[in-house]
Order: sequence, then structure tokens, then C-alpha cells
Amino acid sequence: MTGIIRLAVLGSTGSIGRQTMEVVRAFPSRFTVVGLAAGGNTDLLAEQMAEFKPGLVCCRGEKPPAGSYQPVTMEEMASHPEVDTVVIATPGRAGLMPTLAAARAGKNIALANKESLVAAGHIIISEAQRTGARILPVDSEHSAIWQCLEGEKKPPARIILTASGGPFRSYTPAQLEGVTAEQALRHPSWLMGEKVTVDSATLMNKGFEVIEAHWLFDVPYDDIEVLIHPQSIVHSIVEFVDGSAKAQLSYPDMRLPIQYALSYPERLPNPELPRLDWSLISQLDFAPPDPATFPCLRLALEAGRSGGTSPAVLSAADEVAVELFLANRIKFSQIPNLVERVLEHHQPTSKPTLDDIIEADAWARETAFKLSSGEKKA
Repeated sequence: MTGIIRLAVLGSTGSIGRQTMEVVRAFPSRFTVVGLAAGGNTDLLAEQMAEFKPGLVCCRGEKPPAGSYQPVTMEEMASHPEVDTVVIATPGRAGLMPTLAAARAGKNIALANKESLVAAGHIIISEAQRTGARILPVDSEHSAIWQCLEGEKKPPARIILTASGGPFRSYTPAQLEGVTAEQALRHPSWLMGEKVTVDSATLMNKGFEVIEAHWLFDVPYDDIEVLIHPQSIVHSIVEFVDGSAKAQLSYPDMRLPIQYALSYPERLPNPELPRLDWSLISQLDFAPPDPATFPCLRLALEAGRSGGTSPAVLSAADEVAVELFLANRIKFSQIPNLVERVLEHHQPTSKPTLDDIIEADAWARETAFKLSSGEKKA
């Protein structure tokens, strides 16, 4: 790798964005930040602007920070000629159009946003293939698969995505009835934003990752499996036609897959990243997820196999359901109920255009809010 890589970080004040900044700080001669995009946390954005001095800024907060910069949209930033690599760390539907803009501009895309590939994977992958854009997965599971496939000439026979199972992997359906937002936001392994943390607790996050893996690695759904792995050390496993398997193992720290995506094809030495102490690892456990505990995983797999606009509706309905749960308007156990009801009301389009996907997203959100009146907490 030669020269300084010019980064635009979308979602810079969120969990992935802040950890991306830690990686940049560790390698000031390798990376420079030319663009920052954030939402309402304008105080932190102002601090980041003062430190990294980006020329491009997108602020969706009410009071943009003062400073000398060019205000742009996220789509303009993602496709800007001064940007080499775009980190898409914005959650939810906000990441879709910037990801597509970066793909159309042929950028390197360090992708942490799940919903863009879930909703419009066929469109984004097609655009990336057309322009030569590279999608560099930031999710630990997809980064693990990517690393395991490096140098392989044949496609994998099977992919196994691991999941910690979140804080409720041993809960019964009756126990899930009483789960609070505070409990759901205490993930046992990872430091993430609120939306992703709740999705990890319901395993919707893992369902999204199955759909992502299908698009990123061109693997049929029947060849993608999910296993609960509470230690969060094995991040994914790739099995080949001869029965051999590769796994990527590391301490559960998102800075590692972020750094790998930014520095690829190099591996950079970073003493700030924790190392595994193998002498303390007494066992690694794996088990299939319980369908009664994690109905969201089933819904995601069904939507992925159905295809068309179903995954977009799944993603949008889930975003609303999580929002309502965090606002204490529905129970944790009602998240899958609401998502399933929206999917049942949907008439999918089999080969959607971008406009079809945007329309399906809007319909799903409106329908979820309407149906939520019947899902109110007792």
C-alpha cells in the first residue's frame, strides 16, 4: 500500500465511527480524514472536526458546528473525487443511498451498515461490479469470511456465521416478556450502537448478516448456517468441498475488522488492539439457535429466500419495531410479532428497482406504525 488513504467517515460519532477514528489516530501516516458525516451529536462532531480538520462535512443536526469546511450531502461525500475509501457506519436506511453513490463512483467501501445490502443487495453489488468498486466488509463475521477466503480459488461449500446469542440466549419465551431496554442494551461481548445491540439480542442482526453474506460472497442461502458461540472468539467458519474448514479467531474488538478493511491488503501492527491469551481459553462452545427464543432469525431467513422487496420491508419494519421498543411503546417480545405482521401484509415485487425498494421501505414504516397500536405494552 502506497500513499495516504483519504477517508470519508459516515456516522463518525457512532460506535463504529468513533472506533474508526481510533484506528486513524494509530496510523497518522497511513490515513487522513477528508470527510465527516454525523447526526445529532454535534458536540462530538465539532471535536472530531477540530482534531482531523476535514474539508467535507455533513451534519444532520439542527446546529452544524462552526468551522471552515464545505457542507455536502452524504451522497456527495461518498462519491467525492478527494475520497479514496468511504466508511459507511450510519445505521438503518440512512446508509443505503451513500453506499450506492460510493459504488457508482467506484470507491473502496468499508461497509458497516447492514441494511443497505439487505434492502438492495442486488443493485449495490451490480453497481460495484460495473464500476470496480470494492466492498470491504467491516462486520466481524463478514470480515472473518473474507479473510478465510483470501487466496482460495474455489467457492466455499458452506459458511457458518457465529453469534454470541446476546444477553438472552438462555431465556425462555416467558422470560423474554419482561426484558427491558436497559437489559437489551447490555451486550455481553461487543460495544455497538443501540439499534445493532437490540438486533443482536433478537438475532435479527444475524439474519441480516446471512442476507449480506449471500450477496457479498455469492453463496446460496442453503449453504449459510448460524451457530451460537457465546465466547465470541471464532467470528466465522468457512468449509470447503474437501471437508476442511478455516476459521478466523480474535478478541472481540471491532477495531480489528475496521483496521483490516482500511489497510487491506496489508495487516498493520497495532499494539492498542488486544491479543487473545490462549492459555486462558478452556473451551469454545457452539450450538444451534433456539427458534422459540429467536423468531427474528427465522423471519430474516424467510425474507432473504423470498427476495424481491421482502428484505427491504423486513429491514424497515425492524427499524420501526426497535425504535418503538426503545421508546417503551412495545415489549421486547413484540418486536418479531410486529415485523411478521408487516411482512404478512406485504405484496412483494419480485425484481425491484431502486424506486420499488424505496417505496417498499416507506410503506413498511407506515404500516409498522399503524399496526403498532395493536402491539402496545400492557
